[in-house]
Amino acid sequence: MLKKILKITGIVILVIFVLLVTIPFVFKGKIEQLIKDSVNENLNAKLEFAETDISLIRNFPNASVRVSDVSLVNYAPFLGDTLVAVKQVDLKMSLAQLFASGDEPLTLDYFAIDGAKVKVLVNENGEANYDISKETTTTKEETTTTESTSGFELSVSGYEITNSQVDYIDASTGMEFLVTDLNHSGSGDLSLDNSKLTTKTTANVSFIMDSTAYLNNNALTLDAVFGIDLPNNKYSFLDNKLLINKLPLVFDGYVQLLDEGQMVDISFKTPTTDFKNLLALIPETYSKDIEGVETKGAFSITGEAKGVIDETHDMPTLTVDISSDNASFKYPDLPKTVENISIKTNISNSTGMMDDMVVNVENFSFKIDQDTFAAKALMTNLMENFTAKANFKGTVNLANLSKAYPVELDIPLSGILKADISTAFDMATIESEQYQNTTNSGSMQLSGFTYNSDAMANPLTINKTALTFNNTKVSLNEFDAKSGSTDIKATGSISNFLGYMFNDELLKGNFDITSNNFALSDFMVEETEPETTTTETTTTPTTTEDAQIKIPDFLDATVTVNAKQVKYDNLNLTNAKGTLLIKDETATLKDVSSNLLGGTVTLNGSASTKGDIPNFNMDLGIKSFTISEAFKELELLKALAPIADAIEGTLNSSLSLSGNLDDSLAPDLTTLSGNALAELIGNSINTADSKVLSSLDSNLSFINLSDLNLKDLKALLEFENGKVTVSPFQIKYKDIAIDISGTHGFDQTMSYNATFNIPAKYLGSDVTKLLSQLNDSSMENTIVPVTANITGTFTSPKIKTDASKAVTDLTNQIIEKQKDKLVKEGTDKVKETLSGFLNGGNNETTTDTTDTKESDTKTDVKNAVKNTLNGLFNKKKKSDEEEKE
Repeated sequence: MLKKILKITGIVILVIFVLLVTIPFVFKGKIEQLIKDSVNENLNAKLEFAETDISLIRNFPNASVRVSDVSLVNYAPFLGDTLVAVKQVDLKMSLAQLFASGDEPLTLDYFAIDGAKVKVLVNENGEANYDISKETTTTKEETTTTESTSGFELSVSGYEITNSQVDYIDASTGMEFLVTDLNHSGSGDLSLDNSKLTTKTTANVSFIMDSTAYLNNNALTLDAVFGIDLPNNKYSFLDNKLLINKLPLVFDGYVQLLDEGQMVDISFKTPTTDFKNLLALIPETYSKDIEGVETKGAFSITGEAKGVIDETHDMPTLTVDISSDNASFKYPDLPKTVENISIKTNISNSTGMMDDMVVNVENFSFKIDQDTFAAKALMTNLMENFTAKANFKGTVNLANLSKAYPVELDIPLSGILKADISTAFDMATIESEQYQNTTNSGSMQLSGFTYNSDAMANPLTINKTALTFNNTKVSLNEFDAKSGSTDIKATGSISNFLGYMFNDELLKGNFDITSNNFALSDFMVEETEPETTTTETTTTPTTTEDAQIKIPDFLDATVTVNAKQVKYDNLNLTNAKGTLLIKDETATLKDVSSNLLGGTVTLNGSASTKGDIPNFNMDLGIKSFTISEAFKELELLKALAPIADAIEGTLNSSLSLSGNLDDSLAPDLTTLSGNALAELIGNSINTADSKVLSSLDSNLSFINLSDLNLKDLKALLEFENGKVTVSPFQIKYKDIAIDISGTHGFDQTMSYNATFNIPAKYLGSDVTKLLSQLNDSSMENTIVPVTANITGTFTSPKIKTDASKAVTDLTNQIIEKQKDKLVKEGTDKVKETLSGFLNGGNNETTTDTTDTKESDTKTDVKNAVKNTLNGLFNKKKKSDEEEKE
């Protein structure tokens, strides 16, 4: 019998276990649909999740439901925005609740949320993406609203939220409240009318208003016991301790939900008045370990918030007092003490309207060594028309800041800052650009300031700078700085400093800059070799792409420059003067001039980085440049006329240029377009400095290129997309005219024609003898045009002439003249023969002799011309043949 009972018991247990395992799979679809229907029927948003895991064993005798990758996505006006995204949700409930009808409310015993990201948005119209509850509806027959009976009824013994984040961004007020690393848990029986909820919370909190961070990732810890009165919707602070960073605050009071709004009655204070409380308020990243800090004096915060929050009241009335008197602190590892610290600040709101918030800093002052600094400020109308009055006065030795407070600076500070500035303004005045209606006065001086970083070749030392402030502008009365061998002095003014600071307006100014010596190398750093990460199979560069240099888009400035000497790379400019206009990401050069390369250069034009590809448009005037230096030092001129560096003399030119700029704002030669009119004032050519000229010179026996006449030579060049076209121009070698034209590329390829118009007297005794035999004065000035076609590259030229055509042309000319002569001679002979015939003579032999003479003459002329021209244009070849002989 016992054995039978045990067997039956075992079978029952097995069946129960099988049911516990299989039932969740049977009812999984129903549970998933129940969750989606329950949410989607009540909310104007779409709920989605990846999967559900239902178990009757995990928390037996309760059922558990795990939902993964949950998202709640908004409809219009926040269409597509994710209000809530959760990595995992765990729910625990009774078996009866698991299988309850979809029309019944769902009661939970426990829930846990992990990896939640909540993004609350309020747009400029005041619409909130969390306002997603569906409105209840009424029918004509009903006088009361009917509500869905489905929903959730929270009756939990505990809950937990881990690894979560909440972002609240209100575009209508410019406020952001960001909570990260949120971990929160609570326990208590919330099914009772009156209960206690014990909670623990840790998080990092940031609070930003109008781009000003009042809390910046401050650590927050809250251990709180709340009294919950469900019938009256009243939640009381029973035992609470809040730590903001390490600043403790205790709370008393309650929050009660009303039919239309909330009633708030809360008071708070620091439980102690130790001045270390102030250091505890500062994030530990900046304040470091404050345990060993020596402090004197008191610091306290007290406040209360009371009143109703409803449609007419943005907030409860508020008053917060922050005070400290004659306090000091000293970090144990630092040499300086900050003392005589006095703080008296009140934050208040007596109406419950956000715009009536008042922040009154009656006094904030401190002393380091003998330097004192004091400030006070009154800020009102924070939301609608921010209004401020402030005064800053004192002296600060910047080097002492890091000696008194553990601030980590990438660049050590030094110098003495003196300030006495008063200001009073409101945003409405600034937005309407009525700066004359603001009140600004005072001065600021900075001396002995040195700025040094790895991004600079040399430290920048500001010997002295002085500013004065008035209602309409900030005046730079003095600026004296030095970096390496460079000295800079400047004066000027900024006309709308407040508009730039508070209203995103252009920074407008005028400045005069002078320098005795300005070396660009003092502000440039050599690029380092990229680091690489090496594995067994690959080597991967770890550098990032260089950032493109941009002309500031916030500047509207006029700068006049007068520099006695400017050094750029290997160029030395002297007496550099001109005006620089900066506006709309464009720098415009106006009447800029300088002495350079033995002459002068003038520039007018602009460069812009506004588009995706920076570009420029510039007119240059060059006068009396030393040619050999100019074409060796200036890449642009070298690209336009690669052979010009072989010319000894001076250059005058006017250039119009346009094209793209690279990331360092240097011209991209492949995109260059424009034209240049160049005038060479030279007297000699050094052919050894140019492979093209030396190759051409070696192929011409009748000419010495070093003796070319280049006086007052002018040439017009046009260029576009990396190709230069040279308009036809003429140079002289004695009485030989040479016509030149063609093109070349910035890639050094070329295609040029040089036509040599050679007088007959250069063709040798054979040809001149033939011409003299014609006894024709029109042939004495015969010109033989021979064209040399120059191709290849400037470093590997190829030269080919049309000498054979010249042979044919000249031969034909001589033959035609000879034929004309022979015909004339033949006519005379015919007459003579005819006369003889009439007198009994015979003319047959004479005619044959004439034909033979014409044929022999033609052959002799052609051979003479060919041999002469071959000697002129194949000098090297001829020499080789002579060597063979």
